[in-house]
Amino acid sequence: MLRTACLLASALAIAATPSLGRDRNGPLNSAPYSQNPCSFLDGVPCTPTFCGVFNEGPCVPDLPFPYGSGDLRLTIESEPKAADAARYQRPDHDLNTLGDLYAMLRSCWTPPQRDAAREGMQMSVRFAFKRSGDVIAKPVVTYATPDTPNEVKDVYRDAIDAALSRCAPLPLTKGLGNAIAGKPINIRYVDNRALGEPVKQ
Repeated sequence: MLRTACLLASALAIAATPSLGRDRNGPLNSAPYSQNPCSFLDGVPCTPTFCGVFNEGPCVPDLPFPYGSGDLRLTIESEPKAADAARYQRPDHDLNTLGDLYAMLRSCWTPPQRDAAREGMQMSVRFAFKRSGDVIAKPVVTYATPDTPNEVKDVYRDAIDAALSRCAPLPLTKGLGNAIAGKPINIRYVDNRALGEPVKQ
């Protein structure tokens, strides 16, 4: 009985503890982190956005800044929503924040021509930058939509390589360059354009 009471007290204490860096009513970089904390008893997710198997579109939260994983993560859509247009504008100054970095990478993306593209196609790559803003090595493909023909994968891979070449070397400030040098960056490219049904031969 005493053991059960202790376990219950511990669970309640954990539930009452703020989830640092997680704010269901604002971005992860909002301050202070202790505002609007959430826990596993709240019945709501503890990340800024979420989706499930019944939602349309990609089901990985596009977090404004990384947390806990030790890498940087970014989603780039071929046809951004009107509300996200500002995040796809090329910065007119040296990149000094992760927001600047993400905006630059988004602005460099040009999706494949429609006749060679595939609606709903997703491809993720992993790479890193040097302090100079150059890519350390050729990005590694970590995911591609299943059952995609190799020729379509090649088209998207070429478009991704071209986008990174178009940007590099990134105009990083010394501070940002030191912060991200060698840090893995995972970018997921999503072709969310309405391309229509492929023409049957």
